[in-house]
Amino acid sequence: MALLQILEFPDPRLRTRAVPVDQVTERIQTLIDDMFETMYTAPGIGLAASQVDVHERIIVMDLSDDHSAPRVFINPEIKVIDEDLGSYDEGCLSVPGFYETVQRPKVIAVKALDRDGSPFTEELDGLMAICLQHEIDHLEGKLFVDYLSALKRQRIRGKLVKDQKRRDS
Repeated sequence: MALLQILEFPDPRLRTRAVPVDQVTERIQTLIDDMFETMYTAPGIGLAASQVDVHERIIVMDLSDDHSAPRVFINPEIKVIDEDLGSYDEGCLSVPGFYETVQRPKVIAVKALDRDGSPFTEELDGLMAICLQHEIDHLEGKLFVDYLSALKRQRIRGKLVKDQKRRDS
């Protein structure tokens, strides 16, 4: 397994729309393993392939404290089950150090492939539903900061650019 570099906002590669996975191959399964290692090390609870500059529709998630509940969603498609919105403080490995309140549907259904390429459908709610929607946004080239005001987004961008320049020097 290998640690992958997580792209950080405002990197333009984060705006690339991911393409569907045609076939779950050994390469895809190795990528999934590397994504889990990267996510756990960061640490985070979700990671989209787009965040590691692989623009294919793959998401890994694990909401457990002890890394005992890994989930894989390949080519996920969601349908909103409950139009009621929930407010959640979201953070992101691609926007390190920032947490902002975002509203998203509370209950969704997802249709996807698992790590072996087997199809499944499941209804999700709570944090699992929110996290999956957040990660699917990444596959669409969207970040949680896009839900914020332009002023707030610009402040976050400025701080991250300054931090990146400091690290690079």
